[in-house]
Amino acid sequence: MTTVPTHVHETVDDHLTAIEREHDVTVALAVARGSHAWGAASPDSDYDVGFVFVPTDLRRYAHLEGAPETVIADRGEFEYQGWDVRTFARLLADSNEGAIDLLRSPIRYRLAYDPADLTAYIERTYNPIDLYHTWRGIATSNYRKYVSHHLVRNDDETFPIIDTAGGEYTVETDDGTMTVSADDERFTETQTKPTVKRNLTICRAAMSAYYLEETGERGEHDLPALEFETFLREQAPAVFDADRIDRARELLERKRAGEGDAVIGDAVGLEFAHPPKAIDPAIHARDGPDTERLNGFIDEIIAAVR
Repeated sequence: MTTVPTHVHETVDDHLTAIEREHDVTVALAVARGSHAWGAASPDSDYDVGFVFVPTDLRRYAHLEGAPETVIADRGEFEYQGWDVRTFARLLADSNEGAIDLLRSPIRYRLAYDPADLTAYIERTYNPIDLYHTWRGIATSNYRKYVSHHLVRNDDETFPIIDTAGGEYTVETDDGTMTVSADDERFTETQTKPTVKRNLTICRAAMSAYYLEETGERGEHDLPALEFETFLREQAPAVFDADRIDRARELLERKRAGEGDAVIGDAVGLEFAHPPKAIDPAIHARDGPDTERLNGFIDEIIAAVR
């Protein structure tokens, strides 16, 4: 079971109390996010905290300046991101990966509102195709930025290099390929940092996308476990071969051991890091959570802190 030391709980509670006073809000639910939530934290990992809050005075929703939709706070090794209850519900309606993972986090810092019923409802009703494209986007964008050797155009657009010959680069684009002269001053060849941490991020996202697609094709979209070790042990064998699982577990173990910044090259592979752009919406799309039902959960969250 993923845990954090008692003193971390105490520090987070103190920080949340200060955030409540500063922003005139009440925290209904606060959990661990990032590597601590999915079991990849090393001894020097920072603590990411996600929370849901309610304005102390609900009349602020009707005021011209409005209530805050988000609260961001940095307290050294502790980083906080909070959503007001209405924004949180809107994200759940859109099957937002971050909002869903907040509900599923195994580490709870504040629990004025027990999210068990809401979590069960979202896990039954989320839109699989939205999560698929989120995970696909995480895998491909991180691969392009941190693993592939690429050119950067002066507008910061990146283009993975496929081949170099005759004073020209052949690079990958969203629509295929294009050729760039080595003398083109709009482009700069960059150095990437294919570290353990970046490879693990790509691997986890790609595996989640493939797993959701494959289980959906079999008739039931099985949501990958948030804790990556649990996923690798209990769910991944139904879709991936032992070699792929072993490579993923090695990345996870090295990250936990504090080797996240070690440069290791491409441990995932170009093809695996790019799940298909299109999957069949007739199989993988559904309406998502019902607005009226989410409104009921909003009422429950507000009632829990008033």
